Amino acid sequence: MTDQAVDARGENRSAGDRFPAAAESHFLGRARELKELRADIERAGLDTLSGRKAPRARVLLIAGRPGSGRTALAGELVRRISDRYPDGVLRARLTEPDGTPVPVERAARDLLTALGRPTPPGAGEDDLTYALRAALAGTRTLLLLDDAAGAEQVDALLPDDAACLLVAVSEGPLTGISDVRPCTLGGLDAKSGVELLAHRIDPVRITVDPRAAESLAEVCQGQPAALTLAAGWLAARPQAAVSDLAKQLRADSEEGPALGRLLRLVHDGLPAPAARMLRLLALAPAGDVDAHTASALAGCSLESAAELLDDFAALGLLRAVPGPLPRHEVPGCLHPLLTALARRHDRPAELQLARARMLERTVRLLQACRAVTETDSPEARERQRQLPQGLRFATPRAAADWLAARRPALLAAARLAVADGELDTLARRLMSQLVRAMVAHLGTQAAAGDLYGVHRLVLDVAERRELPREKAAALLNLADLDARTGRTAEALARYRAALDAGREANDPYATGRAMESVGSAHQELGDYDRAADWFGRALAQRLARGERSDAARLYGRIATAHTYAGRYGEAQRNWRAAVAAHRKLGDVAAHARALSELARVQEYAGRPEECLRTCQEAVEWARRAEDARLQAALQLRLADTLERLGDPVAARLHRGAAERMLGDGTGPEGGPDEGGTDGTSPEQAANACEIRSASPED
Repeated sequence: MTDQAVDARGENRSAGDRFPAAAESHFLGRARELKELRADIERAGLDTLSGRKAPRARVLLIAGRPGSGRTALAGELVRRISDRYPDGVLRARLTEPDGTPVPVERAARDLLTALGRPTPPGAGEDDLTYALRAALAGTRTLLLLDDAAGAEQVDALLPDDAACLLVAVSEGPLTGISDVRPCTLGGLDAKSGVELLAHRIDPVRITVDPRAAESLAEVCQGQPAALTLAAGWLAARPQAAVSDLAKQLRADSEEGPALGRLLRLVHDGLPAPAARMLRLLALAPAGDVDAHTASALAGCSLESAAELLDDFAALGLLRAVPGPLPRHEVPGCLHPLLTALARRHDRPAELQLARARMLERTVRLLQACRAVTETDSPEARERQRQLPQGLRFATPRAAADWLAARRPALLAAARLAVADGELDTLARRLMSQLVRAMVAHLGTQAAAGDLYGVHRLVLDVAERRELPREKAAALLNLADLDARTGRTAEALARYRAALDAGREANDPYATGRAMESVGSAHQELGDYDRAADWFGRALAQRLARGERSDAARLYGRIATAHTYAGRYGEAQRNWRAAVAAHRKLGDVAAHARALSELARVQEYAGRPEECLRTCQEAVEWARRAEDARLQAALQLRLADTLERLGDPVAARLHRGAAERMLGDGTGPEGGPDEGGTDGTSPEQAANACEIRSASPED
């Protein structure tokens, strides 16, 4: 994904990685540029000269055309000065391989993730960039922003702390950021160009004809990427003279930069299957290629694909990505050239078929990634054994490592599939399996930021294809994530839209869930009348469909809303309905919890005698349910009620019984206050505690 560079063995990291100083690498030339960049760090800025303290981090800009070695120079600079920034180095790429600028929101989220900071799902650009600047405040951190598309991207990510340093790589100047002097790269000098060739091929071939090597470097215009391809071509042909390659390039009748002519020469010299695979690598999401991606694109075996990828890397066409899994990346300077070759040699239908094969392989890998975690049943283990050997993961840890390493490419594959618009069926399957794999390995909370983006893509496809059922599901998922991060108003709007889509699809599950969620949002906003009304609508639907368990739960939610509103009579009526429903269902534990909540409301309503009787009944049902936690909480409530009724002796007995349960480690910290009787959400537990503390009787 980065330019071919002067660095012949340097390390490269993916966007958003946080890493220490790279190991010593072989870097050629650019001594003057490195000296100027290091001096630029120390020079007095305009703010310093005017007597003011610099308000923001210094920006160093390395400007040059793709293939000029700008990324390698930035990496070498970072390596040499990273010890001055003890809080680490952050790195992000700001342009996609196809030239599309990366949204600032995504770049900020990746950087925050690299810092180990939470990134709320659905947070906007302003919130994320503010969080990034806050995370970097008071630190000495070095940011490397590669392939910046414009000043707006860099400015949005620029730390406010002058102790930080930002190194930006761009094709041109970053007009709009003050006090930035670009270090503009041209070609390498002749000596460095020849040295680069000698480093990658047998040096004897250079020493026997140094003038030919200088001529080749001149034809390549000193461009490191072109020289790397030239060296790869020569290394693959030990019998060819350096002068032969220089003559071929000079004789090339097609106009264009040397890099494009060299790539055509290398491509035309490959066997047809290898040349075809090379062209198709331009379709790899995020420029990230592994054997599965290459195998699916070209329709060949995994072994053949792996061998060809290594061959391409030896030719300088790919760069190996350090990490636990064998992966390569397509250099950014070669991506548009490979795309042009693919359009020239392959029909659109063939390219679309290659995309489809790649997406299908990705879907199957995600299925296997999730399946390896499902070993609880013989059926799941049998499904795992039936997978082809090449798609299996040996352990859940191996699957998790693959998912983590391939995460940027998987998310990019989903975005590209949706943007394509012609493979929506595969795109929907891909996103479904991606969500399941992330939830299986990371959990909903840890993966929430990525899940939010995937659900938005699902919504895009559902709206484009007019699929109301999938639209309802996507809106419900997005609204749930909004609600969990405190954006209740946004969640409410999406729940209402999901209700409309569910009705259009005639989907009773979606409509029922949406109505209940609308009620929850109103309750969170403090509109208890509307909350009770929407819970009532959901209840009517559940009763009409004979869904008695959900109906019993909804009686409890309606009662809770009435309790918040101070309508204790309505609350008692609905809790009694919940008690009766749970009793008919034979759910002893839910029956006991409903009785405990009924007793609570009776206490709020100023009816201690009724509360006492209900508590005693609830204790008996809790005993039958073998729920010691609930028993202890009810004993404490009985003690409180008896004290109010003027019976301190009996109160002490019940409190002693509760303390014995608590002493055994079986009692609760908060009893039934930790959750409502329906057990549907942790927030109900918090709300129940609020009611108790606000009650005048307490």
